Amino acid sequence: MMRYYLNTGTDPAFNLAAEEYLLKNTNEDCFMLWRNHNTIVVGRNQNTLSEINHEFVHKHNIKVARRITGGGAVYHDLGNINFTFIKVGEHAKKIDFSSYTRPILEYLNQRSVPARLDGRNDLSVDGLKISGNAQHIHKNRVLHHGTLLFDVNLEMLATVLLADPEKYRDKAVQSIRSRVTNIRKYLVAHPTVEQFMDDLGQHMLNAHDALLSQFSDDDLKQINDLAQKRYRQWDWNFGDSPAYDFSRSIRTPGGTIDIRMKVKDGTIQGIRIFGDFFGIDPVSDMEKRLTGCRHAPHSIKKILNAVDLERYIKDVSVDHLVHCMF
Repeated sequence: MMRYYLNTGTDPAFNLAAEEYLLKNTNEDCFMLWRNHNTIVVGRNQNTLSEINHEFVHKHNIKVARRITGGGAVYHDLGNINFTFIKVGEHAKKIDFSSYTRPILEYLNQRSVPARLDGRNDLSVDGLKISGNAQHIHKNRVLHHGTLLFDVNLEMLATVLLADPEKYRDKAVQSIRSRVTNIRKYLVAHPTVEQFMDDLGQHMLNAHDALLSQFSDDDLKQINDLAQKRYRQWDWNFGDSPAYDFSRSIRTPGGTIDIRMKVKDGTIQGIRIFGDFFGIDPVSDMEKRLTGCRHAPHSIKKILNAVDLERYIKDVSVDHLVHCMF
């Protein structure tokens, strides 16, 4: 027997917490469908800042969250459907993508979408990616989840993940960008995303003897607690990145600013500020203030706003410096 959860919430922190909660607490196989509102989800072993177009993400209020599975960064909007399998038992002790993508492929093929498993963990149509998949094993349980690019804003997807590789030097797992397409254009009836999601859920209920289930009040409390404790925290989403070196140079009204940083656990371990700017006080004093600060805009701004920046770097604003550090 498999339990099927139709999760209608679009908060990425709750949805990722719901997956982890089911993985660690269920004693039955589970299947869940869900969507996130405008979110970048990075893999467990990635450096978040090196995967995203930080300025664009901040300007457009796009959420950023880290998941517990490996793999690369992905963009979710309401045109993307996410599916999750939780399997319990001795068979759930190895990474195996084909077993979990097979039911999804069966459904897509029944809808006349010529999808196939492509490479290690992608589903594709005509050589274009429509689904990326990842797994995580916990004791005798496996979490397998994947995306279904149904009607995603592909221009937004390309822009939010367009990070500058020259800024960051690290040993984190880098995403491999693939050519992608949407499933909807292959469907004759052109259903809405909600209709497609409901139909896929009905397919799982019928073909896999699943039982439609809901989270209990106690489930919801524990999921929300986990969302707050982990998935809404900067320390998890950004700070829990591998150590990296950062460098960037920009032109400002006060001259060229060239910043070099070493960052570990999301915290600036060392920083040097170079350039052809002018100042009265040695910039090394400001570098000392920034050492130990989170590599996060609000943390850096708090420190810079507390000093007379003109004395260190003339005609350069706090916003200029923060812009150079991301």
